[in-house]
Amino acid sequence: MKKRFLKYFIMCTAIIFFMSSVGYASSYDVPVWSSQNNKLNTNMAYDDNAPISQNKVNNTEKVNSDNISISNETDNKVNTDTINVNTVAMSSETLDSSEAVTNNPLNLTCGGAILIEQNTGRVLYDYNMHEKLRPASVTKVMTILLIMEAIDSGRISLTDKVPCSENASSMGGSQIWLDTTEELTVDEMLKAICVVSANDCTVAMAEYLEGSEQAFVEKMNQRAKELGMNDTTFKNCHGIDEDGHVTSAYDIAIMSRELLKNHAQITNYTTIYMDSLRGGKSELVNTNKLVRNYEGCTGLKTGSTSVALFNLSASATRNGLSLIAVIMRGETSAIRFAEARQLLDYGFNNYQYKELGKANDVVGLANIEKGLESSIEAVVNKDVGVVIKKSNDINITQNVEIFNNISAPVTKGQKVGELTFTLDGNEIAKVDLVADRDVPKYSLFTMTKRVFEDWFTLLRKC
Repeated sequence: MKKRFLKYFIMCTAIIFFMSSVGYASSYDVPVWSSQNNKLNTNMAYDDNAPISQNKVNNTEKVNSDNISISNETDNKVNTDTINVNTVAMSSETLDSSEAVTNNPLNLTCGGAILIEQNTGRVLYDYNMHEKLRPASVTKVMTILLIMEAIDSGRISLTDKVPCSENASSMGGSQIWLDTTEELTVDEMLKAICVVSANDCTVAMAEYLEGSEQAFVEKMNQRAKELGMNDTTFKNCHGIDEDGHVTSAYDIAIMSRELLKNHAQITNYTTIYMDSLRGGKSELVNTNKLVRNYEGCTGLKTGSTSVALFNLSASATRNGLSLIAVIMRGETSAIRFAEARQLLDYGFNNYQYKELGKANDVVGLANIEKGLESSIEAVVNKDVGVVIKKSNDINITQNVEIFNNISAPVTKGQKVGELTFTLDGNEIAKVDLVADRDVPKYSLFTMTKRVFEDWFTLLRKC
């Protein structure tokens, strides 16, 4: 045993001096890269803005042909597919309209409309998308977004009790008749806002978050600016008509995308068709017709007043493709739903989602110089996919570029290359390749430490 120990000691000492000059390396088999199917959440979503009594929701819209007045606002749901999943480096604040259809072949009659892919923000159809119009209760998409961001950041929780002020209880339009003596949880408030577009709950939440409705509206405008919503000025948090309270189909698409993409749990509320509050005494009925009869609906919000007419932000997902369709200033409720359907059908009928790779897929090996390991696996840093015309995926090719002369130390997640996809010679997607683990730089100390670790491992096996 002593002879074997001495043999190992001499061998390891020699290895230490040898490695200090040439480096220490480990080898791995080259992995094979493969992509897997990635499907989005296809939960259905419903949202409507209807006035309800203390005990029961009135889920019918009343419209006067001479002077449109609405006692309830219906939310809409639309089917969307996912187009490019993190395929092109786009900021969340902008939409890519480079390939949008703009000549209105669908003959839409509304004041403004847009169809986008939810994940990358690619615009598929544009009709007066920057026209500044009154959004009515579609305003609440921004209100809901700020509530969800507060929840996700830990500022508030779903179980927090929210009081009702005199100001909140006095709101008109769609409401659940909150009383100043009662408190609802954030969860219940969200349910009332998403399902029946309750103005009283909306104001109560605004006051709870920022101390006053006006302070909350300032936050809404600040967030709109951060998202690149340059057509938007909010005057209130609920959408009741007010001079200067305007936005565009384009901006509604931006905030709808931000909500759905980064706070997917909101569909737990926007997909509700029927529910209740106050121990079953207050019935909630979502009057969004698309929820009931459009496959794949995931939300999102309706809005209507006698001045704004009929608006809708509708979302849906089918076969991995997620779409958001926005209709503004439809002449009737039926028209807004019909034209939202047209947009969604257009997207689903003409486009498909093609998954190209998933986060952590191994593409190849990156050689490392002066490191404790000679190579690491180069992996895809995020999901990558593309929305293309149907039956147009035959000629997609991929090109792997792994950088040369990568020197240690290397940190996990460090960019080591790029994976590019082309269709008929045109680049359609690019994603970074990153290191799958840390690789320290070798030194006499690290070499000695590594060799003695291997040495003791060998001794244990003896």
